[in-house]
Amino acid sequence: MAALSDLAGRVDDVFGRIADAARSAGRDPDELTTIVVTKFHPAQLVRDLHALGIRDVGENRHQEAQAKAAETSDLDGLRWHFVGQLQSKKARQARAYASVVHSLDRASVIDALATDDGTVLDGFVQVNLTDDPGRGGVQADDLEAVAERVLQSPGIVLRGVMAVAPVQGDPRLAFARLRGLSERVRSLSPGADRISAGMSLDFAEAIAEGATHLRIGTAITGNRPDAR
Repeated sequence: MAALSDLAGRVDDVFGRIADAARSAGRDPDELTTIVVTKFHPAQLVRDLHALGIRDVGENRHQEAQAKAAETSDLDGLRWHFVGQLQSKKARQARAYASVVHSLDRASVIDALATDDGTVLDGFVQVNLTDDPGRGGVQADDLEAVAERVLQSPGIVLRGVMAVAPVQGDPRLAFARLRGLSERVRSLSPGADRISAGMSLDFAEAIAEGATHLRIGTAITGNRPDAR
């Protein structure tokens, strides 16, 4: 039980710091959704998190996410968020377990996820805040075109934008830029007002710039095991 106690302590600590950051920004902590990213950790961690009241968990690799979702399919109310780069050939499989995809960044993936079978997937357009075309996400110039593609796709609801702060530089400035990009998307679809931003080391800066969805890994889960 020591491991569960340690996990509970980290959950309480991080959620406390998130609440403090929200209040410092003049925001209600209840506005925020915290997604615990369980990368490389076993499915048992997801069960432990669920027992502690966590309902939003995330993965950035399809194969791992698919396996963990199957192993934890009995957990009531658990929502899987896919937060990594998704291959178009795997997109339909991801739709089978994910409630939310945070990394819509090209037409092939959006088209593969689209369906008129009556189910609804929440989607975020991922924006590349760097000059490196190898990073995931659309360039700012292409944002409206990709957002329009999502809006025209059956079975996907555009919720907003997502980004990862560049490794170098002030994350607050990066998230301020993302906030401006969010306003551009909201001009196309007023309901697409969510911002997925902020991880273990920069969530306070993201909250200050309007983030609604935080993607927290090691601050809650502890150090990751080696990749399997």
